[in-house]
Amino acid sequence: MASVREIFISADPQETRVAITENKRLEEYYDERSTDERMVGSIYKGRITSIVPGIGAAFVDIGLGKNGFLYVSDIVETKPDEEAILEGEAAEAARPSSGAPRRSRIEEIVKVHQEILVQVVKEPFGTKGARLTTHISLPGRYMVLMCNDSRAGISKRITDPQERGRLRELLPKLRFSQEAGLIIRTAGIGKGEKELARDVRYLSRIYQDIKRRSGRGKAPVCVYQEYKLSQRVIRDSFTEETQRVAVDSKIEFHELRRFLNVLMPGVKVRLDWYQGEEPLFEKEGLDEQIEALFDKRVQLPSGGSIVVEPTESLVAIDVNTAKFTGRRNLEDTAFQVDKEAAVEVARQLRLRDIGGIVVIDFIDLDVPAHRHELVAVLQDALDRDRARTNLVSFSDICVAELTRQRMRRSVETVSHQPCPYCGGRGSVKSVVTMAIEAMRQAKRTLKRTQHKTLELLVHPQVAVRLLQEDRQSLKAMEAQAKAKIIVLSDPALHLEQVTVRVSPT
Repeated sequence: MASVREIFISADPQETRVAITENKRLEEYYDERSTDERMVGSIYKGRITSIVPGIGAAFVDIGLGKNGFLYVSDIVETKPDEEAILEGEAAEAARPSSGAPRRSRIEEIVKVHQEILVQVVKEPFGTKGARLTTHISLPGRYMVLMCNDSRAGISKRITDPQERGRLRELLPKLRFSQEAGLIIRTAGIGKGEKELARDVRYLSRIYQDIKRRSGRGKAPVCVYQEYKLSQRVIRDSFTEETQRVAVDSKIEFHELRRFLNVLMPGVKVRLDWYQGEEPLFEKEGLDEQIEALFDKRVQLPSGGSIVVEPTESLVAIDVNTAKFTGRRNLEDTAFQVDKEAAVEVARQLRLRDIGGIVVIDFIDLDVPAHRHELVAVLQDALDRDRARTNLVSFSDICVAELTRQRMRRSVETVSHQPCPYCGGRGSVKSVVTMAIEAMRQAKRTLKRTQHKTLELLVHPQVAVRLLQEDRQSLKAMEAQAKAKIIVLSDPALHLEQVTVRVSPT
């Protein structure tokens, strides 16, 4: 039975949420607040403010308040993620043929006050500024354009020799500039010269616009801002297997339709504007699945479970048999639970957008063949991830260590804040998150009742947010529903508690 792949987009004034499902099961989830700066992928003309030879890095003012940092390796060497997807022969051709090259020094390459074109590859986190690179790349539907790298390549994920040969013959015909390189993405499998060339023309227009803006603008200035969330997901995650894209916002629907006509002209996409009474994510059973992303314990089909524990330095994941005892022996029981856990761990990494070091403590397996098969299952599940993952080691006691590319904050760090009730040992939903949920509950209640006066009882911090920053959104909701919404604060309420009362008047 073929899987049913769908993309659901819910856009509110404060937040856009995107869920990708297969057979109604959540496989990828993203959200973006209206106050978030779209940084990763954006390109800036910056100015070097200082150089620190000891760490081989320069600090760059890109106009965001906190300086970004640029390692010497992000100037003189190919970015790891680009090199990883280039053909082996293309990557080798770019390296010196013999002898170890002298290690470049940052102070020999850039100078203080120098203007430089950079791209954000990792957003600021904690006290660290954004990580930058001069190896600027522009992803399209089927191609990636590398602005300062003339090499051409094919994604390593395209493994079929015949298809690689066919695409390799097309690459020279697609080149439009001697100074810009191209990589064919996995989405380019089976595509002809016409489709690939259309994508190159689309990227070349962006490239030429960036060159014009960078030539005119005075640093620091943004010369290219990455697309908003819904457009990024369509560009990077839409495949021919996607049955439909459903959007609950009229504005977002029309914007996506225009974007699709530019990005994929001629490609048939079922884009639906959802106008039902019931909220889209609630109707599709997504709210409960999203809420489960913040639970530490995840149940497995067999009855086993995994426990996800983020720490300061890494994410620890423990695998337990829990209620599952199996029918044969302990080894077979452990093997079955471990295989289920390997698939679920890879899914949770995608859903929660966990990055950095991940350590997985599987149940011990005594049979070497079982351990080898478990590694294969885990690697296969990780290969589905668009983020770069690297299975570093798998020990004889079934402890796996891997790394996952971290570009943005995880889902939990975006939507939660340190808990004021437990001294920071746990976390609760943030004030912004609860204000959004309060308005969603109000909207849901207004659709289901004839009474047109509602009282929202919330924590005082949430009340302040609703009556100040979100006042205009509340007024718009009142005007649309021809109703009155009264916000009441109650210090006795927990920060995550919202009560909606219907007034008969």
